[in-house]
Amino acid sequence: MDKWTDWPSREALNREGLAPARQRVGAAARYLGLGGAVFGSLASHHPEGVALWLVLAAAVLGVFGLWGFLHTVPAMRMGVSLAWLTLILAQGLIAVVNGVPVLGVIFLCGIAMAGTQRMPLIAAVPMTLLATLLFMLLVPQPESWVANVAIIFGLGVMGYVVRLDWEGRATTQRLLGQERAARVAEAESAALAERARIAREIHDVLAHSLSAQLVHLEAARLMLDAGADRAQLRERIVAARRMAQDGLAETRQALSALRGEFVPVGDFLEAVARNEGAELVVVGEPRPLSAEASVAVRRTAQEAFTNVRKHAPGAPCAIRLSYLDGTVELEVRNSAPPGAVASELAGSGSGLGLRGMRERAELLGGSLVAGPDQDGFLVRLSVPAP
Repeated sequence: MDKWTDWPSREALNREGLAPARQRVGAAARYLGLGGAVFGSLASHHPEGVALWLVLAAAVLGVFGLWGFLHTVPAMRMGVSLAWLTLILAQGLIAVVNGVPVLGVIFLCGIAMAGTQRMPLIAAVPMTLLATLLFMLLVPQPESWVANVAIIFGLGVMGYVVRLDWEGRATTQRLLGQERAARVAEAESAALAERARIAREIHDVLAHSLSAQLVHLEAARLMLDAGADRAQLRERIVAARRMAQDGLAETRQALSALRGEFVPVGDFLEAVARNEGAELVVVGEPRPLSAEASVAVRRTAQEAFTNVRKHAPGAPCAIRLSYLDGTVELEVRNSAPPGAVASELAGSGSGLGLRGMRERAELLGGSLVAGPDQDGFLVRLSVPAP
C-alpha cells in the first residue's frame, strides 16, 4: 500500500545524481518537444475566430500549467499539485471542444506521465482516469480515441518506469552519502582514538617518571629530617636524577613507539631487571608483539617496580614473561623483607597507576590482576598477542 500513498523521495524529485548539464539538456528537450507537439497540433487543425483564440490561450495556459507543476511538485503539497494538473486538464478539454483534439491528447499524456512520475499513485492514477474519461465523452468516435487512450495509458506506465529509475538513482545517492558520512565518522573516530593513545602514552610516561622521582625525593626529605649523613642524601638525590634521565629516555621511547619504532619487549625487560636487581624468566618462544600489547607490557612492568620502590623498598623481585597461545603474560612478583619501611613513602603518587594499567589491558581485551600473594605482592598482566 505504501507504493500507492508515498511520494517519490526528495532525491528522486530533485534529480540528485544527475549532472547539471544533463538536467538542462533534459529540460530543454522536454519543453522543445512539447512546444513542437503543440505547434504541430495547431498546424494540423484550423480553428477560426473565437475558437482559434481559445485554443491559443489553452495552449499557453497548458504549457504554463505543466511548467508550474514540475517546479512546485518537489515541495510535496498535494493540493497545489492537483491544482496544476487540473489547470492542464481544463486546457486540454478546451482544445478538444474547440476542434483540436490532438492538443488535448498531448496535455492528457503530460498529466499521465508527469503525475505517475512525481505524485503518489493514489492521486495520479485517478487523475489520469478522470482525464481520459472526459476525453472519451467529448470525443465519442471509437476509431479516433482508442489509439489515443492507449497512448495516454502507455505514457502513464512509462512515467512510472521512469519514476522507478529515479528512485534507484536516488537510493544510490543516499548510499553514497551514507558511505561518505561513515568514512568521515570513521576518520574522526580513528583520530580521536589516536589522540587518546598519545595522551595515554604521555600520561603514563610522565606519571611513572615523576612518581619515581617523588619517591626518591620524599625519601631524601625523610632522611634529612632524621639527620641522615651527606652520602645517604646524595644517593637519593642521584637516584632522583637518574629517574629524571630515565623519564626523558622513556619519553623518547614513547615517541618512537608512536612512530612504530620499538625495542623488543625482552630486551626492555632485561634492562629493567638489571637496573632493579630482579630476576627475569622468559617462557615460550619469543615473538613480535603488536604496538599496543608491547606498550602495555612495558608500562605494567614500570608501574609494578614503582610500587615496589614505594611500598617494599629493597624487596627481592622476579619478572616472568610467558609467550602463550594467543596471549602474552607478564608477572612481576616481590616479597616483603622483614623490617621494610613502606608507610612513609606509600603516600606519594596518585594511587591510580595500577588502575590505569588495568584500563589499558581491558581496552586490549586482556586483564590485569594485582594483589597480595603469599608474603609479597603480585602483578599479573595478560593481553592478546596472536
